[in-house]
Amino acid sequence: MTRLILMLACLLAALPVRAQSPTGAAAFRSERILVETRGQGPDVVLIPGLASTSTLWRRTADRLADRYRVHLVTVRGFGPTDPGANASGALSGPVTVELERYMVQAGLERPALIGHSLGGQIALRAAADQGRRVGRVMVVDAAPFFPSLIRSDARPGDVESLARIVYSTLLLLGDDALKAQVQALGVDLGGASGAIFGTLGWQGGDRRVLAQGLYEVMTVDLRGRLADVAAPVTVVYGWSADDMNPRAQVDALFRAGYRGLRTPARFERIEGAEHMVMIDRPDAFQAAVERFLR
Repeated sequence: MTRLILMLACLLAALPVRAQSPTGAAAFRSERILVETRGQGPDVVLIPGLASTSTLWRRTADRLADRYRVHLVTVRGFGPTDPGANASGALSGPVTVELERYMVQAGLERPALIGHSLGGQIALRAAADQGRRVGRVMVVDAAPFFPSLIRSDARPGDVESLARIVYSTLLLLGDDALKAQVQALGVDLGGASGAIFGTLGWQGGDRRVLAQGLYEVMTVDLRGRLADVAAPVTVVYGWSADDMNPRAQVDALFRAGYRGLRTPARFERIEGAEHMVMIDRPDAFQAAVERFLR
């Protein structure tokens, strides 16, 4: 279990994207999030995951902005942005509150929320809080409780101590020490650790915000809030036909994770994609977005 949870912690550290600070929502000021608005039409909110900025969604936004009013969210402290109030304390809960405040202030009418990874959990929180004021939700490679993608009966207590180790190591000692800690615990990442802690991981972002975000990715359990979600939910995730790839086994785990919804979720697996679905298979992902928004 320790080996698998540590692998999860690493793989869920989504690709940080270097970007300029978003602009375009001049009337809205927040110490938690930045929002850029593009286009006109029905509202679509794009929420990136851990260590990513709104640049993650540029391709998607480009294809939607001629028909939709697209709201590109960045969590402060990810990428080059100043952490603001995210520099201490909880992250995803307060960020969700600010997103909901933005939705009200900007006059969003039953928006479609699309969130990747940690952003998917934020979208679920907002949908649970807002009820029928949210039109629909797409969750991209995210679960209400991420460790349930390893073991369906996992509980927060199973990972709490490990999550604290990961949090403290990243916060106090930095990326190299976290990598060393993983290796010291005997975790075999199949040669992937160099990529995870090099080109894929931890490049940009405030260390305090990244540590808190990763801790919450490992420990936050939203399964008990699924019954509050009135909006229809679509779950999009990477999948592999190769039995040797862990992605070949995720179908049942995703379905089990979302069984608490009032209305059963719609599931779309995208073959050949890993965690960064919109980057790994951009055309297939865009087609899934278009189906979701019909």
